[in-house]
Amino acid sequence: MAATPEPVVIVGAGQAGAWVAATLRAEAPDARIVMIGAEPHAPYERPPLSKGILAGKAEPASAALRPPGYWEGAGIALATGRRAVAIDRAARCVLLDDGTAERYGTLVLTTGAEARTLDAPVDARAPVHLLRTLDDALALGPRLRPGARIVAIGAGFVGLEVAATAREAGCAVTVLEAAPAALGRVLDPTVAEAIVDLHRRHGVEVAFGVRVNAIRAAPGGGARVDLADGRSIAADTVVVGIGARPCDDLARAAGIACDDGILTDAEGRTSDPLIFAAGDVARAMHPLMGRALRLESWQNAQNQGIALGKLLAGGEAPAAEVPWFWTDQFGANIQMCGAPRAWDQVVWRGRPEDGRWSVLYLCAGRAVGGNTFDAARDMRALRRLVEVGAPVDPARFADPATNLLALMRELAPA
Repeated sequence: MAATPEPVVIVGAGQAGAWVAATLRAEAPDARIVMIGAEPHAPYERPPLSKGILAGKAEPASAALRPPGYWEGAGIALATGRRAVAIDRAARCVLLDDGTAERYGTLVLTTGAEARTLDAPVDARAPVHLLRTLDDALALGPRLRPGARIVAIGAGFVGLEVAATAREAGCAVTVLEAAPAALGRVLDPTVAEAIVDLHRRHGVEVAFGVRVNAIRAAPGGGARVDLADGRSIAADTVVVGIGARPCDDLARAAGIACDDGILTDAEGRTSDPLIFAAGDVARAMHPLMGRALRLESWQNAQNQGIALGKLLAGGEAPAAEVPWFWTDQFGANIQMCGAPRAWDQVVWRGRPEDGRWSVLYLCAGRAVGGNTFDAARDMRALRRLVEVGAPVDPARFADPATNLLALMRELAPA
């Protein structure tokens, strides 16, 4: 009798882990698959957390990655509310917080990232919230009531999306950012300023170069945000959105190579040949970008999960795609592509006052990144130009008479 194959054990039941499991099941019907998630929920998508679910316009079930009963029906052993606490590489098993262990043939780490907390004193009695999980959204949502004073610390994606949702709910909203501009890690300051202007036109107060010294509970309820310049801002609720850190502690403790995330090759292999990683926790070699990247995005988590699922089933992983991100704020759709480290020219097609525009980032005349604002149809061309590093004439791109798809086919033929 043939030996029963050892299972693929997936630690992390978020977007990436779920796609590894679902893809592997589709490609390898007989594979044994175990998925372990620290949260009490079945796998769900995170983008709705700061939008429909936070606003109370969508039910939590709408974020589920698969219909109820899918995981059991697919023969995938899903264990929720259980946390992996250690990896025993010699014994090839994962130790869990309930004292049990799961033996693996192949181990996949999709442990994601967790919200960063303030490096400042925070009174435990103050109403301070993070927004990373479904439970976070369900706890914060009821506090976004008309007239409530909301202070969002951080002008990144989370802070700005919360600000937009809160303002649309009728809250008075203030955004505080320590850096000199919003979205500084991903956008040119001129582009970021156009997005900040969108918020200000909708009544959001945004302040830059502001450092928080402490958050204290206010005597009558709410909070007081004390700033380094001596000012204090009163709030009914404070939301901290200052980025995320990869949950790579499990891998580090097991001696797996990490550097702000678990280091992997382009196919998700870690320094241990039996262990793979994908999603927000993975710093993976990106063949198109020519360097290792850790990307926190819905698209990256899904694509890496699918690719890894195919690979583990014995197939070929799909080709890498240009990094792509999106956000919806005040009804506007904002998209970004590429992951440029540097650029020396930002070319606008349209202007912020037009209400619809696209931007191309050039370095030495070649496309390295792009943004669109309510111009989603332009994104296909931008992504392709960035994919091949096409040399682009700024005047042609900026000219509204230029057909971008035709330019794409000319400069980056398939």
